[in-house]
Amino acid sequence: MKENVFDVLMYLFENYYMDDDNPVTPDRELVQQELSQAGFPTLEIDRAFLWMDGLANEPNPPDMQSERSLRLFSDREMERLDTSSRGFILFLEQMGVLSPASRELAIDRAMALENEDFDLDQLKWVILMVLINQPGEEAAYTWVEDLVSDNISNQLH
Repeated sequence: MKENVFDVLMYLFENYYMDDDNPVTPDRELVQQELSQAGFPTLEIDRAFLWMDGLANEPNPPDMQSERSLRLFSDREMERLDTSSRGFILFLEQMGVLSPASRELAIDRAMALENEDFDLDQLKWVILMVLINQPGEEAAYTWVEDLVSDNISNQLH
């Protein structure tokens, strides 16, 4: 089984964060045991929890952006985030779904993932994970969740 950090994060997100009936955060050790029993490698489990710690501990940058400012991507970011991913981030920001602070956090968390085949679908999930962890971003989360859900149902048909 070739699982990566993103697979572990998806498992956590689908089984713990998207469960509206269980808003309580489970014990980390129990979750790690469950992940191990599900077949995820220990190294990837540890990396996923580090990724989540980075999400929780990332200081929010000040939200002082001019309406005319433009986010320039570094060479490293452009290697990681293809044109469609960068365009999606810009689209969400222009629609008012992502604030400059949540945009930066989403880019930071996308850059922190180490899998080689990072794509737009994975970026959408990263953005969902960022938004669900940001107070006051419930409407933005719902909006992106609808986009992700629509994409999944379109792929099934």
